[in-house]
Amino acid sequence: MPSEKILDAKKQAVAALTEEIKGAKVGVLVNYKGITVADDTKLRKDLREAGDSYKVVKNTLLKRALADAGVSGLDELLEGTTALATGEDYVSAAKVLTSYAKDNKDFKVKGGFLDGAAVDDAAIKNLAELPSKEVLVAQVLGGLNAPISGFVTVLNGTLKGLVVALNAIAEKQSAAQA
Repeated sequence: MPSEKILDAKKQAVAALTEEIKGAKVGVLVNYKGITVADDTKLRKDLREAGDSYKVVKNTLLKRALADAGVSGLDELLEGTTALATGEDYVSAAKVLTSYAKDNKDFKVKGGFLDGAAVDDAAIKNLAELPSKEVLVAQVLGGLNAPISGFVTVLNGTLKGLVVALNAIAEKQSAAQA
């Protein structure tokens, strides 16, 4: 039987992990088996720069934390070596981890969660293929700007036609007076 001190430490770890999961918009579970220390350091640096958190967790503790956070459907993924990346940006962690998984055959994306709902590895890969937030905002603004530009062009053409017609009338009247 484990001591009270160890149990309290595990309970605190589960509580902290639960709060991190509840506060995250997205979480990505990976199998980090076969990763070198240098690669792990680079991966952690890339995730930190993207604003994401990355930690190696025990499967039993993660299973309890996911249950406490209300995320279900990931229990079958909690086998072998597991690391969890969480973040506030929907695509940054997925981009970094799937990019790394392409370069390292032993490193695998297992799945994850999105706004508290479990998703598989294919959904994480689809997230990674989305353009960045800035690109999406630019596309939306461009889409909103197109009808306005078209309307201005139509108005400009109408005004130009009116000016040409008035000019023709003025020339006709000046010719009739002369």
